[in-house]
Amino acid sequence: MPHLIVFSHLRWDFVHQRPQHLLSRLARQFHIVFVEEPMRRAGAPRLAVRQASPNVDVVVPHTPIDATGFHDDQLPLLKPLLAEYLAEHGVAEDVVWFYTPMALPLLSGLKPRVVVYDCMDELTAFKDAPRQLRQRESALLRLSQLVLTGGPRLYDAKRGLHPNVHCLPSSVDAAHFAPTRLARAKATPATASEHGELARVRLLQGGLPHPRLGFFGVIDERFDHALLAALADARPNWHFLMAGPVVKIDPAALPQAANIHWMGMQPYERLPFLMAGWDVCLMPFALNESTRFISPTKTLEYMAGEKPVVSTPVHDVVALYGDLVRIAATPDDFLSACEAALAETPSQRAARIGAMRDRVAQTSWDRSAAKVLKLLTVELAKRETGEPVPPSAVHTLAGIGGTPSAAAAPMAAAGRRGTHHVRHLVIGAGPTGLAAAHELGQGAARGDTLLVEREEQVGGWCRSVQQDGFTFDHAGHIMFSNDAHVLALYQRLLGDNLHWQNREAWIWSHGTYSRYPFQGALHGLPPKVLTECLVGAIEARFGPLDGNGTKVAEAEPPRHFEEFIHRVWGTGIARHFALPYNRKLWAVPLSEMETSWLGGRVPLPDLAQMIAGAVEPVPAPMGPNARFGYPLRGGFQALMDGFLPLLNCELALKTSVLQISPARRTVRLDDGRSIGFDALVSTMPLPRLVEACGDEAPPEVRQAALGLRHVSVRCVNLGVRVGGGRRRLTDKHWVYYPEDSVFHRIFVQGNASPHCSPPGCCGLICEITYAPSKPLPCDGAALVERVIADARRVGMLADDDEVISAGQLDMPCAYVVYDHARAANVATLRDWLAGFDIVLAGRYSEWEYYNSDHAFIAGRRAAEQTRERLANAATRVQAG
Repeated sequence: MPHLIVFSHLRWDFVHQRPQHLLSRLARQFHIVFVEEPMRRAGAPRLAVRQASPNVDVVVPHTPIDATGFHDDQLPLLKPLLAEYLAEHGVAEDVVWFYTPMALPLLSGLKPRVVVYDCMDELTAFKDAPRQLRQRESALLRLSQLVLTGGPRLYDAKRGLHPNVHCLPSSVDAAHFAPTRLARAKATPATASEHGELARVRLLQGGLPHPRLGFFGVIDERFDHALLAALADARPNWHFLMAGPVVKIDPAALPQAANIHWMGMQPYERLPFLMAGWDVCLMPFALNESTRFISPTKTLEYMAGEKPVVSTPVHDVVALYGDLVRIAATPDDFLSACEAALAETPSQRAARIGAMRDRVAQTSWDRSAAKVLKLLTVELAKRETGEPVPPSAVHTLAGIGGTPSAAAAPMAAAGRRGTHHVRHLVIGAGPTGLAAAHELGQGAARGDTLLVEREEQVGGWCRSVQQDGFTFDHAGHIMFSNDAHVLALYQRLLGDNLHWQNREAWIWSHGTYSRYPFQGALHGLPPKVLTECLVGAIEARFGPLDGNGTKVAEAEPPRHFEEFIHRVWGTGIARHFALPYNRKLWAVPLSEMETSWLGGRVPLPDLAQMIAGAVEPVPAPMGPNARFGYPLRGGFQALMDGFLPLLNCELALKTSVLQISPARRTVRLDDGRSIGFDALVSTMPLPRLVEACGDEAPPEVRQAALGLRHVSVRCVNLGVRVGGGRRRLTDKHWVYYPEDSVFHRIFVQGNASPHCSPPGCCGLICEITYAPSKPLPCDGAALVERVIADARRVGMLADDDEVISAGQLDMPCAYVVYDHARAANVATLRDWLAGFDIVLAGRYSEWEYYNSDHAFIAGRRAAEQTRERLANAATRVQAG
């Protein structure tokens, strides 16, 4: 495991914030050596080392020097202590990471492959900042390969100072602060630790009356104690609870009153339990040079706890969360904002909580750490190629006490790591990749096949998520197939967790429901609409009814999808369903799409059936998927997870492909590995695959990849408590919406299985396509509000149905677009990649419109092609 050495001005056991969140997660891939500032201790200098968490060692220098921090007086003692420790414990200096530039002189004795500066605060603006800090920061910026910053304002200040600066705002561990977790702990404490925290919180604040207004965090020169004093004086019946260490300021200067409670530093584990008892969360920051660049972590933590928040107008708080946090610049305004927060109506509270949940769901420390890991992996890969040392690096370290040879060391290649080799490499653990890896593992050694997946779960766009007791898929998925192998696979993967039911698919248009497909179930539509549809279908078949026109020529195939609709279904069906719905779905002009993908997927009109379906209701579903299967428990994820015990291969989750060399038959992964392969099965999107090939892809191949078009999908997931004493929200599974609702389709997830929703509730997945030619009309909480309003307008939600949970799932590259250039572009890419034994499989690598059963078939077919190619290659070797 590679090592990551950190120099920090913050102690690991201090307030739990960015360093602990990021590094504890990076410890899954790196052994962390966290070097703190020295502590004064009499006697010989030494290092106190302890394990703070798995793969995190905290190193605290103890020296007799009075100077604080990484002062110049400390350096002669620290360098040999550190060198001895690293050598004795075999610490490889893969990455050196700085939170404080003051430790930069210690780099001169190290030989890192990558140097990182995580600039989480503008330290030069803080009280008592060392006078050398600015100069050392300038040197560190010249020397670093990667620079991270806190919020957007700090990023704006630093991005012009380095070519590789990335904004990494504060994030949140939402589960830690979630009220649902606390509610469970209060009901039946899950652990002894939680039981202890609850008891301690009762002692700290249990006797205080409400309202309680709280703050947790460091209390220093950034804290506006005058504002707190004014609030406490104006509202003596409010209680202000201040949890956090007091540093760099005199505690005696803090306001004292009967309703101000200084609680001292509290452990991270206790904060959610404290906050649960508060009515409003506060961010009373002073507006001074020290707060000019801050991006408080607590903002998202308060929001994860679903508390109303009131803040002074700190730039990043306003910029990032001004729509969710009450902002007040003066004591009077702050007081009014707190009063408004305390006076929230139930509907206001529900709307705020929903919006906060949406915002919190968009980020996590896991995602932030994953982003950092990818950036680190890229930089480490560059070093492995022996990238030359910038002349400025030699000058920089020499200027702060280093030597030219030490300066060159961080950039020097540490020697290429060995390339691990596999016979079969499968990229992507969606249904196609899982099927391919499963097939390739049959009768093979376990080490022959490697399956790589960038997400933390298998399944691709067939994954499911849990949201407030509801299960939601990434869009609606079902099981159906005419293939005996696939049907047997369903049964093997799910066993008694599989149940079958008749599909209830409907269309809402003209103020009424009609069955899907539209052309086969016209009964119930307004008479004028019904007449236009029937006449149009007849004229499409036999020519104009007035006898003056010319019969449609059947020999000439439709030139594009729009012409296909008119030619096959007629003008009535085109006008009332096929054109508006498909324009809404595909988000591109239909004249730009060809029709090869329609075969077997779209039920074509049978005039006898159309007339019958117009005269009376159609009793049974029609089409190729009239009956479907679905997991009873676990959502569609259960089908994907069913592969896991069957795979005879290595599965690498949360692992992304950084680079592919078709010529060398190697793939570089973001976990640091370089993998050689005999054959590669790719299920990743074709444009991304070609992008990963870099300059090895010839210009015509790159151009073909750029020519591929796709449509993305945003799913707005609603958890609904059914009102009016009704047993069900609806009896339908799908509803299609060709008219003006923001969504084109709703999948009633709660009807796919009763176990997808809590009792008395039902989950809805509202699907919205978007593309450059059809952007989302709004985003975030506004999009959720629009969806809820439209769902009520079209009758999916009644007035007494309560939306108790809302979330969003984004699906970039959800549908491939069959434009007229697609076939030629795909052929160009497929032919070039085939020369390197790269097999394209599935919807996104074949750039085909595949359903989930087609995806399984594609995976099996890819495995067969791979075996065949390798066998042919072996035959050629033996013959030649």
